[in-house]
Amino acid sequence: MKILVVEDDSELLEPVNTALSRAGHIVDGVGSCELATSLIAEKDYDLLILDWMLPKGSGIQICQHYRHIGKTSPVLIMTAKDSILDKVKGLDAGADDYLVKPVDIRELLARVRALGRRSPIWQDQILQFADLKLNLDTYTVEKQNQNVQLSVRECQLLEYLFRHPNQVLSRDQLEQALWTWDAELGNNAITVQIRRLRQRLQQIGAENLIETVYGLGYRLTAANCN
Repeated sequence: MKILVVEDDSELLEPVNTALSRAGHIVDGVGSCELATSLIAEKDYDLLILDWMLPKGSGIQICQHYRHIGKTSPVLIMTAKDSILDKVKGLDAGADDYLVKPVDIRELLARVRALGRRSPIWQDQILQFADLKLNLDTYTVEKQNQNVQLSVRECQLLEYLFRHPNQVLSRDQLEQALWTWDAELGNNAITVQIRRLRQRLQQIGAENLIETVYGLGYRLTAANCN
């Protein structure tokens, strides 16, 4: 999942980002309401994790704004406020879940998995397209009882393609989906990743799965599958 974490305490933000990234998620971690609001306007996220108390604003305000502009992805509020009235206020603002600080990383990951299961898009850990199966738990792709191990980035790229089959995806779309907001990318970052993924898929005879649509981007298509 593509996750936005808004937390101004770097001692919490860093381990949360690390844990989510190790779990295979793509994480934008920021510490201010202004930057969070800007990213929400530019990017599509599958989950928001918001600290309640922030400089010049709050996670509640971000959540309210997020719902006001029509965004429906789950929102998890993290806060030291643990009264029933505070929880009600957070949920009434549009949050889907509430986690009281100090945060246990294992519980946070469990909450993230639970929120992911609420969306039909994220329920399955094994995705299928044509005669290929992508296992998101093991980072492997299988075709006719042959399988190949992918890197985390290769798996994320192939997963995104699997979730948008037969659509032409531009380089900008792929960059927005697969890299964090502050990543410094070269001009050929997507080209390099596509080439590496094709080399992996070649090992199981599926290198033609990804079609280059010249001038537009890339497309996952069964037309080229052998």
